[in-house]
Amino acid sequence: MSRARLGSIALLAALLLASGCAPKDPPKAARPPVPVLTAQAATTNVLVRIDPAPVGHVLPCSTVTVHSQIGGLIRAVHFHEGQEVKQGDLLFTIDPRPSQAALDQAQAALKRDTAQLEYARLNFSRQKKLFDQKLISQDELDTNQASLDALSGTVLVDRAAITNALLNLEFCGIRAAMDAKTGSLLAYQGDVIKAPDDALVTLKQIHPIYVQFGVPEQFLPEIKREMRARTLKVAATFEGSEGAPPEGELTFIDNTVDTTTGMIQLKATFTNEADVLWPGQYVQVEMTLSELTNVVVVPSQALQTGQNGQFTYVVKSDQTVEARPVVAGITYQNLTVVAKGLQVGETVVTDGQLRLAPGAIVSDNTRKQ
Repeated sequence: MSRARLGSIALLAALLLASGCAPKDPPKAARPPVPVLTAQAATTNVLVRIDPAPVGHVLPCSTVTVHSQIGGLIRAVHFHEGQEVKQGDLLFTIDPRPSQAALDQAQAALKRDTAQLEYARLNFSRQKKLFDQKLISQDELDTNQASLDALSGTVLVDRAAITNALLNLEFCGIRAAMDAKTGSLLAYQGDVIKAPDDALVTLKQIHPIYVQFGVPEQFLPEIKREMRARTLKVAATFEGSEGAPPEGELTFIDNTVDTTTGMIQLKATFTNEADVLWPGQYVQVEMTLSELTNVVVVPSQALQTGQNGQFTYVVKSDQTVEARPVVAGITYQNLTVVAKGLQVGETVVTDGQLRLAPGAIVSDNTRKQ
């Protein structure tokens, strides 16, 4: 065998030996679990409300601008600005002396004319006897009859004047027409007012009080249907409010939809016993249309939107995730109703979805929060 051939065989053997002894490439490291936060699908009762919540404004149940029915000098003001008054409370006193003088004059006139009427009746009785004896003419009897009738009318006028004077005397005391809160004074003690032009004060009834708000017309059929079955509850919240929001009842649906906005106006009535709501105030309105019972809900952040619709990542028993298509319903207090796709007790990912893909292994960090 030649030296060249022996050298080739030796080189080949060395290569084979080197190949058998060299270590193999290390396997690629497995991906670490993705840290996520999770929650379990649960059942609860969910209130169906109009979303987004409409904005409303507070209106007094009734507004009355007080005017005097007689002119004169304001002798006294019997309340303070902003005071709550009851129906029938005395607000202003107009100087009663002119009205009292008019009453005294009317009563005196009635007394005088009543005496004259009585004399005319006696005189007519005598004239009638003379006429029956044919001692006076028909014209003289007719004249006495006319005088009697005229005095009878005068007495009626006097009685009407007394009634009017009594009314004017009563009008000297201006009283509240309802339970209300007074506004700013528009006339003060010592002012001479002209009736009925001069306004004295404005009363606003705030117990109860209205909240007026508009909703899109597509809600109208459901509102009418639910209103026939039961009383619809309405809550009002506003910036800076504390405690539970005041609750009222829907009491009015306007008879026309606004053609320019597609909105219909509603009114809710609140007892407002604690004066939480104030006329002119803007509030956020939450109206409960119905209640869904024992529905499956998950935190709203668990739902994702993909090319085929909404889905959520469900954590399986082997700590891998599955992209599960779901049918979502309404959202209430950061919970979303899942009408189809989830069972009670299944675990869904609520945070960390951006790093996930179907089949990925996850590490649940919820308890560490």
